[in-house]
Amino acid sequence: MDTDFSQCVKKARDGDADAFAELYSTVYRELYHIALVNLKNQHDASDVVSDTVLEAYTSIKKLRDENAFKAWMIRILTVKIKRKQREYIKNRDHLTSIDDLEDLDSVEQKKAGEINYGGLEIMEEFKKLNEDERLVLSLSVVSGYTSEEIAKITGSSANTVRSKAARAKIKLKKLLEER
Repeated sequence: MDTDFSQCVKKARDGDADAFAELYSTVYRELYHIALVNLKNQHDASDVVSDTVLEAYTSIKKLRDENAFKAWMIRILTVKIKRKQREYIKNRDHLTSIDDLEDLDSVEQKKAGEINYGGLEIMEEFKKLNEDERLVLSLSVVSGYTSEEIAKITGSSANTVRSKAARAKIKLKKLLEER
């Protein structure tokens, strides 16, 4: 990892807010995309990312490895996403429609040149996957993490991650073929 990046992490650990902001600027898009794909709501995705940033900022002194900043941020984010998903289940009437992809579609249409999720057909079927399947696929396909990295982020084994990803891909392929 770049020396400047390591220095920036060290400064952030010493309480430099500008250094933390610089670090955050390297991951904010990815954090938001992961949250949006998994929560399917712009407001909730923004809230979860905000909560993640606040927690990271207040606890950056605990980050031991400067090179692990991005994975550490995503680990915090996945915990926040899972809490929000549990809240959805607990409070079903809070959501007007858990299958509503308007937020996700409108954001993707506005963001030309950024991550492309492959169109409406895939997104329509992607929403039918369960929470774990969406999380694993969003981390692997959208963000490009390996099964070992996802295992560290989610607290699972790499074999479990690979199994979930394989089953999710098969399920998604079957759903797309049935269209």
